[in-house]
Amino acid sequence: MTATIDRLTAATAQLDPPLAALDLTTLRTNASDLVRRANGTPVRVASKSVRCRAVLEQALGSSLTASGGFRGIMSYSLREAIWLAQQGAEDVLMGYPTVDRAALAELGADPALLDRVTLMVDDVAQLDAARAAMGTDRVRPRVCLDVDASLRIGPAHLGVRRSPLREPGEVARLAKLAADRGFDVVGVMFYEAQIAGLQDTSLAVRMVKKASAAELSKRRTAVVDAVTAEVGKLEIVNSGGTGSLELSSADSSVTEVTAGSGLYVPTLFDRYHSFTPRPAMFFALPAVRKPTTRVTTLFGGGYIASGPAAKSRIPSPVWPSGLKLLRNEGAGEVQTPVTGAAAATLAVGDRVWFRHAKAGELCERFSDLYLVDGDGRATATPTYRGEGKCFG
Repeated sequence: MTATIDRLTAATAQLDPPLAALDLTTLRTNASDLVRRANGTPVRVASKSVRCRAVLEQALGSSLTASGGFRGIMSYSLREAIWLAQQGAEDVLMGYPTVDRAALAELGADPALLDRVTLMVDDVAQLDAARAAMGTDRVRPRVCLDVDASLRIGPAHLGVRRSPLREPGEVARLAKLAADRGFDVVGVMFYEAQIAGLQDTSLAVRMVKKASAAELSKRRTAVVDAVTAEVGKLEIVNSGGTGSLELSSADSSVTEVTAGSGLYVPTLFDRYHSFTPRPAMFFALPAVRKPTTRVTTLFGGGYIASGPAAKSRIPSPVWPSGLKLLRNEGAGEVQTPVTGAAAATLAVGDRVWFRHAKAGELCERFSDLYLVDGDGRATATPTYRGEGKCFG
């Protein structure tokens, strides 16, 4: 990591922080590693973990469609999916349901968009909303069914709260209902957050992951068989995340896996046994004052990641080494004090490099992401925010 930060520091020396920078050499290494771990199964890029069109192109090529083991985008917003399709992306799978009436109407009115964008559903109410917004039954929107991939042990629910669909029969019933109502059911999705998004912090965690993978593999196959019996062969059986590519791709029923965070590698992906984290994206803050000899105050920095309010969601100072946040202040909206032995050596005007806890969310804080190539050149590239896009 030190070599990466040295490259970023040299490349951005003439720029004023706050700034966010991405080391392309490390990014490309991470991309190759994701493809290797998927073992021949195409990797769909999760756009919420990227939020920069130029970085999506690094994985998918200028067409935003497929390149070198990556194929397709998983979007988090229908407006985003439409925008990406208009930029050339030919295969955009929604990761979440939508009830955005204006976006649904736009989708239904454009045959090219209908061919490129696949909606995610898990409830008949979402089908009703889509049909009502489109105002016609003459179009056949593509839909994928989201299936609960959590592990249940008695009353315990281990995983995230997503779809109400779980058992093969109920998934198949919705698939048939969707087909009868004029939707093309093209796939099913399983996101096993309790495997893909959970750090290997203990033996107990690893045992839960193993048990969850075994249970899901059996149930996933049964769901695919049940849905296929109702609507025919599926184009998409999507599963996985950055932390579970090996497990998901090993299942013969899976046609593609999804990853995004593994390109940037934020702090939440530091403690996994299945891969070596290589952080590629960092942000720098300037030192603006010295309240004491052992405390230096930086400008900005309150870039708190989504999820449960906990220490794991705050940014981490990584250079100079030995810095830490103050317990009573943390990372603030307009100022972030740091302490530790290295804080005494910082002068007003120096910079401190941080890592964010989650991947793409950092791009919501910066209009530009400085891409640093192997020759040490920094190129300002707009994030979604820099392109004037805010999708939630």
